[in-house]
Amino acid sequence: MSFSIGFPNAGAITIGGQAPSTINALNEATADAATQVLGKGEGGENQVRTGGGAQEEAKSESGSTQSIAVQTLLKRMQELQQQLREQQQQLAAAQATTYPTPEAKASAVMSIQGQIADTSGALSQVMGNLVKELAKDSSTGGLVSTAA
Repeated sequence: MSFSIGFPNAGAITIGGQAPSTINALNEATADAATQVLGKGEGGENQVRTGGGAQEEAKSESGSTQSIAVQTLLKRMQELQQQLREQQQQLAAAQATTYPTPEAKASAVMSIQGQIADTSGALSQVMGNLVKELAKDSSTGGLVSTAA
């Protein structure tokens, strides 16, 4: 016998204040960075690296001046913005649709509005984390371009 539990709005679940997809994305980014630092992904050099040089090398290899956390947060923000646009379209469609009773229409509209509120909250949280990461990078000089 097996059980299956469904959540009506799984996007609203948070673990330690973060959405599961954000945690998964950060874990994957960390694992990828660790693989690159350890040199196991390309089978190249087998050097042990310490300090902050690995992050700087990862930045130069990817051609980006942003940290992996900032890149992940930007990607998540774009995903949430797209999801919000789709939910707004669903809301417009639900408002334009004819329902058998006013209660049915109100229920459908409120359900979508709840999803929009959850997505907006997640988007606000990602933006807050992005601001923190950018502030951290700026205090360490990570955003200053030294290219002439």
